[in-house]
Amino acid sequence: MKSIIPALALLIILNTANQAYAQAKDSIAEKYIFTKVIDLPASPVKDQYASGTCWSFATTSFIESELIRLTKDTFDLSEMYFARKAYEAKAKQFVRLHGTANFGQGGQAHDVMNIVKTSGIMTEADYSGLANGQTKPSHSELEAVLTAMVGALAKNPGGKLSPEWSNAISAVLDVYMGQVPASGSNPAKAELLKKINPDDYVEITSYSHHPYYSKFILEVPDNWSDNVYYNVTPDELVQIMDYSLEKGYTIAWDGDVSDKGFSHKNSVAIVPEVNIDKITGTEKSKWEKLTEKERKAQFYSFEKPVPEKNITTEMRQAAFDDFSATDDHLMHITGTVTDQNGKRYFKTKNSWAPDSNSNGGYLNISEAYIRLNTIAIMVNKDAIPKEIRKKLELK
Repeated sequence: MKSIIPALALLIILNTANQAYAQAKDSIAEKYIFTKVIDLPASPVKDQYASGTCWSFATTSFIESELIRLTKDTFDLSEMYFARKAYEAKAKQFVRLHGTANFGQGGQAHDVMNIVKTSGIMTEADYSGLANGQTKPSHSELEAVLTAMVGALAKNPGGKLSPEWSNAISAVLDVYMGQVPASGSNPAKAELLKKINPDDYVEITSYSHHPYYSKFILEVPDNWSDNVYYNVTPDELVQIMDYSLEKGYTIAWDGDVSDKGFSHKNSVAIVPEVNIDKITGTEKSKWEKLTEKERKAQFYSFEKPVPEKNITTEMRQAAFDDFSATDDHLMHITGTVTDQNGKRYFKTKNSWAPDSNSNGGYLNISEAYIRLNTIAIMVNKDAIPKEIRKKLELK
């Protein structure tokens, strides 16, 4: 008997281990399994930290990939240089329009290109935009100070503004972000940076409240500079994205990440097919007893591929009109992947730090999510199919 008990215990342990392995194996089989299809060169993931400057991080990353494509050289550009210049430009517009413009940390991809055109590009080594011992950007206090200043100036105190008010704005930015050097320290790099021609890049959207193939000022708060966007059909928007990546061009993406199908933590963004109206009988009774969190978990599983909605033009337009899809975040699309069922996703570089998820700061966005929640994209004009360029009258 003494020899049987250890043997029996061993059998129980082995059986338990086998069951655990089988369960783990089944669980792994159900999880997302992504296969790389297109993977274009990109710079390392950075962290925007406590600053509303995703627009600068995404577009700067986009430019860095363009420079790799154009020069075969790598660059670490200063996101805070573009943020600094944008603060100055927004302050001037806000005051000159007597406080009727938008002022804040947000922006759009074209803000970076507008600054490239007027003020050039600065490398991270030459201008970090971090002062007073900061190691990561934090702009809450800076924004509060600047907002108070431009608000007071816009009220035109004393009936006449002094010519020094814009210098006062710059002085505050010097304190919080550091002074901008007169020029870069690497002439060879500076020469290569000239390869970026802002006129080579356009922003494209897709909404039916304006005629397709027209240009219009996109009605989002962060389009404070009133830049124009080209309008195409939703199918053509996706076609442009596919063509761009296939030809070796990355994409600056502007869209909504407040949708509950967006999970940076789980490295996916999806639009699950949810039809509660079809729940009847005992299943409906069970549904009504669930908490909101439990209900969400029924449909928004980020553990394995799930059926997704077929996004129509009407759904996309409704999401824009009722503010469920807003321009709350910009990221950088650098490729495509497929899951184990062959469904395609867009590989997307975020600016929430490399350790913000288990995918190195990247996530995979489904086509359904792209169709519903894309506000706009920026691409090189050469990354647009010829037939669409012709419709848009782009040379």
